[in-house]
Amino acid sequence: MPADINASQSGIEKGVLPSQAIEKMVAEGQIRSRAPLQPDQIQPSSIDLRLGAEAFRVRASFLANGEATITSKLEQYRLHTLDLARPAVLEKGCVYIVPLQEELALPPHVSGKANPKSSTGRLDIFTRLITDEGRQFEMVPAGYHGRLYAEVVPRTFSVVVRQGERLSQLRLFQGDHTPSDALLRQLEKDESLVFLADETRAEANIQNGLRLSVDLAGTKRSDVIGYKAKKHAPLIDLARLNHYELEEFWDPIRSNESRTLILDPEDFYILASRERVRIPAQYAAEMVPFDATIGEFRIHYAGFFDPGFGYGAGDINGTRAVLEVRSHEVPFIMEDGQIVASLVFERLLERPRLLYGEGIGSSYQRQGLKLSKHFRNV
Repeated sequence: MPADINASQSGIEKGVLPSQAIEKMVAEGQIRSRAPLQPDQIQPSSIDLRLGAEAFRVRASFLANGEATITSKLEQYRLHTLDLARPAVLEKGCVYIVPLQEELALPPHVSGKANPKSSTGRLDIFTRLITDEGRQFEMVPAGYHGRLYAEVVPRTFSVVVRQGERLSQLRLFQGDHTPSDALLRQLEKDESLVFLADETRAEANIQNGLRLSVDLAGTKRSDVIGYKAKKHAPLIDLARLNHYELEEFWDPIRSNESRTLILDPEDFYILASRERVRIPAQYAAEMVPFDATIGEFRIHYAGFFDPGFGYGAGDINGTRAVLEVRSHEVPFIMEDGQIVASLVFERLLERPRLLYGEGIGSSYQRQGLKLSKHFRNV
């Protein structure tokens, strides 16, 4: 059924808005921008958000929380202002608030949720969306009218940014959404969501989402199972793609006989899933925070997968998920095949006009263990 973004609150169909519904909201002024929107900002089930003209270095992270605006909070916490009309350096370990170019005038039944883009997460740039009067990071309440802001904290590398850079993306939901394992099991029967390294079908492990495990064994082509970020690396300019040599920024991690990896506290790692996954055309998926009772580590900061991920033009049996990993407090021994994350599937209101990997410049459709698009291919 087509998305009706003007439906009444009662009896509306629930789900994620596809690209054509987002385009309609732009045409009707429910999504607007201080600079003309670019056609490639609209993805299959999300819209890219762009940095505005200024970045404010602040003392600490905060929420507007209640009736306050972000602007009023900036008066209290701002240290200095960066002009993003020209390239500017965001220093690692520092907190910045950046007003975004996009603004919202949402209908009463439409809400939003943001995620960092894949390349943002793979560079360990901690990015969260905030709103005026907002009480939660990344969440846009139903019916919100106002500006959007990004909190940006480079964790591992200092980065060069400029106005118009895209660090995060926004999904829009009509009505409430409750993920269901029963529906996911039926989808697995119909579509085949998980494949092995040789692209043969694998049994899906479904429990509060689709469970994924980590690959620490390597492949016949390479024994490199991951990368560990170097602590004192050069600047990374986000506008330079396929530019940097990985050896300046990363130490390769090779497989060992025990097929284990000791995570050093607070170091940043890029790993990959054993499973090859795919997301059907009328679904999107989010990698949710991992159960802290199983290990004090965090997996996947940029955990959003568009419809069509892992399909290609019908010639791909799944794509591996790249995992951004950091252990907290204590060293942690990770073992090959250990369950580390869950994918929660979200149904779209209709099949999107655009699909991931089909002529829209998707960077990671055929990825294996892959760093961000700023590094030269290995």
